[in-house]
Amino acid sequence: MSSSQVITCKGVVCWGAEEEWKVEEIQVDPPKGSEVRMKMLFASVCHTDVICSRGFPFPVYPRVLGHEGVGIVESVGEEVKEWKKGDVVIPLFLGECGECENCNSEKTNLCLRHPLSFSGVLPDGTSRMSIRGQTLYHLLSCSTWSEYTVCDANYVVKVDPGVALPHASFLSCGFSTGFGAAWMDSKVESGSSVAVIGLGAVGLGAIEGARVQGASTIIGVDKNRMKKDKGEAFGMTHFINPDDHESSDNADSKSISQMVKDLTGGVGVDYCFECTGVTDLIDQALEATKMGKGKAVVVGEGLNPFVRITFLNLIMGRTLKGTIFGGLKSKTHLPLLLHTSKTKEIRLDELLTHEMKLEDVPKAPEILKQSNCVKILIKI
Repeated sequence: MSSSQVITCKGVVCWGAEEEWKVEEIQVDPPKGSEVRMKMLFASVCHTDVICSRGFPFPVYPRVLGHEGVGIVESVGEEVKEWKKGDVVIPLFLGECGECENCNSEKTNLCLRHPLSFSGVLPDGTSRMSIRGQTLYHLLSCSTWSEYTVCDANYVVKVDPGVALPHASFLSCGFSTGFGAAWMDSKVESGSSVAVIGLGAVGLGAIEGARVQGASTIIGVDKNRMKKDKGEAFGMTHFINPDDHESSDNADSKSISQMVKDLTGGVGVDYCFECTGVTDLIDQALEATKMGKGKAVVVGEGLNPFVRITFLNLIMGRTLKGTIFGGLKSKTHLPLLLHTSKTKEIRLDELLTHEMKLEDVPKAPEILKQSNCVKILIKI
């Protein structure tokens, strides 16, 4: 069912890198041929939303923020056959055609036909959002912090009605990215040792993924002492707070890599997942792994476009790689995670620490700084 009506609704708009987010009255156009328009039900806040509002990886403004969320199909374009009005769906930033070289490879989830886009427009090169006649750009093809949004149908996944919808929102990026990094991208081996730097939703997902894979040692690293209980709830076996190892003059302060090695007999871990986006910690993650076979995976994103790596850490046989969405293929793997949420195999309720309405979202950056904040749910 298609609709020719332009919808006026509320959305969270970012006007520039130094600008505060604003809840504005915006216009959302009807879906074109291969698109769906959704009424958003729930959304959530991810670190990526913050850094994208600051210009990562390209400054595109004004834009409607948000890329995690779950909604219900309101109307579809004339070419859409898979979705219909009333379907509960998750809009995603990665598609999966199932036919291209990459989709047929176990080495990557980056579809060649439906790729990740930072351009701020839909695949046809235009936007479906505007404000007072001015174009509004999409965030990662999603823009979920809006009462209505439009997405290409190839970037949409159906949600089992039995899944708690707030949990479906949490699985649309952050937690799934960490989980997939350990479960699918790295395929952590049973009995192996793992370190996770940064215990936000992504890091907790990596801990859960390592636990599911049978890792025997899972070390969580975070300066927030309150993250210890959260980490243990998902399977963490050891906790490191770097602040506990700093001396007053920093002369004898240990590096994170050394703290990890101290817990592993001096040899380091098999896998280390860097989930903060702090560039200096990427080299620490690499050094924390075993010589000759260790693997460091960059999961977090940061504003600094350059990373400095100690040459010796690489030539000693360690591997460094990055991942998008934890290597998960949207249509193949995300339904599996949604099922584990439905069966309570993954305790996503442990992530929820704050709730807010759409009009309160501009307060989210300050709430994210609170020590007890893990995940913010937005009720739209």
